[in-house]
Amino acid sequence: MLGRAKKFLGVLSQASIAQKRAAFQKGRNEPSEREHSLSDEQFYRMRRLPPYVIAEVNAMRHAARAAGRDIIDLGMGNPDQPPPQHVIDKLCEVAAKPTAHGYSQSKGIPGLRKAQANYYGRRFNVDLDPEREVVVTMGSKEGLSSMATAIVAPGDVVLAPSPSYPIHTYGFIIAGATIRSVPTTPNEEYWDALDQAMAYTSPRPSVLVVNYPSNPTAETVDLAFYERLVKWARENEVWVLSDLAYSELYYDGKPTRSILEVPGAKEVAVEFTSMSKTYSMAGWRMGFAVGNPTLIAALTRVKSYLDYGAFTPIQAAACAALNGPQDIVEENRLRYQRRRDVMVESFTRAGWEIPSPPASMFAWAPLPPGFEHMGSLDFSKQLLEQAGVAVAAGIGYGEEGEGYVRIAMVENEQRIRQAARNIKRFLQRSNA
Repeated sequence: MLGRAKKFLGVLSQASIAQKRAAFQKGRNEPSEREHSLSDEQFYRMRRLPPYVIAEVNAMRHAARAAGRDIIDLGMGNPDQPPPQHVIDKLCEVAAKPTAHGYSQSKGIPGLRKAQANYYGRRFNVDLDPEREVVVTMGSKEGLSSMATAIVAPGDVVLAPSPSYPIHTYGFIIAGATIRSVPTTPNEEYWDALDQAMAYTSPRPSVLVVNYPSNPTAETVDLAFYERLVKWARENEVWVLSDLAYSELYYDGKPTRSILEVPGAKEVAVEFTSMSKTYSMAGWRMGFAVGNPTLIAALTRVKSYLDYGAFTPIQAAACAALNGPQDIVEENRLRYQRRRDVMVESFTRAGWEIPSPPASMFAWAPLPPGFEHMGSLDFSKQLLEQAGVAVAAGIGYGEEGEGYVRIAMVENEQRIRQAARNIKRFLQRSNA
């Protein structure tokens, strides 16, 4: 009797298991009502992020190209030239070593941190301690977002420019901070906005983000601006995070400046740079944060939890770029300047006046006459569909970016002139 009972229970158990397996498999294949009702909006940080506007036009561009259309891409700031050959050779040389494929150092190999310190010495006459004042980041974007994670708490107020590159705002929003926008243009209204923010914001802002040359507006500042900014930051006990990603792309013989050139700046400031544009190494994701030792230590500590650092051969090749011949820096600068001049001249003749940017690889242009009512996103979509030219909608860089588009100088002169011809036809049809 007992044996029969055990046998029966065993069969029942197997049947139960089979039923559970079937139910599990059904659940995998057929989403439940609960799953249907959920989206990524259930997550706290997702609720704080609006749709990524820039991605809308990018998706349209990809679809158009997949359909066989010739699209002139002036939207994303993606360098179209390769890095110097000696840098690629160094990458391959180190990658061929069997010992080069393990975990690297999160804060960057010593030789690369020293190379960046030496670069600041040559370029800005600024002394940096490679151990305490330099950390390697995986691009300036990752550096800013990791710094946000390191130094802000939920509810902290951060002053960020608008319009500006999204990471300057959303890197801190993701970390839980609240953003108060300040202008980008470095005039007296800028300083009034800073003072108003300190006087009427609670809690008082603790961080200020600056970005010159600006992405997207291409505006620049002189050393006097940074001197005034350092004085203001010290008086108000505010950390300054300076994004200097486009520092080497300056034109007309007017070099950009670093906030760290100001005596005492390292008491309040950290600066982020990138090799993406300077050496055409965008996909390598190689950047730096330098300056205040307290902030650098915080960033280094957070990064040690988040990543193992860039691939060692990439870091070695970055050393070769910083320490080797600097011809490519000047070549890239002159290349973008030529493209700028062609773009300004040809677009203006086509009926769309483009202000000449003093630096960066972008032009920040108001919508052409007659299109102001449309808004930057709809205009960008129409320009792509009807003219085959992709630009970045200004609204993607903040509310104050509405009415403008960002135009990247990442196609050669011939393609830029072709874009101007397409735009001329588009404007003529639209205004007919």
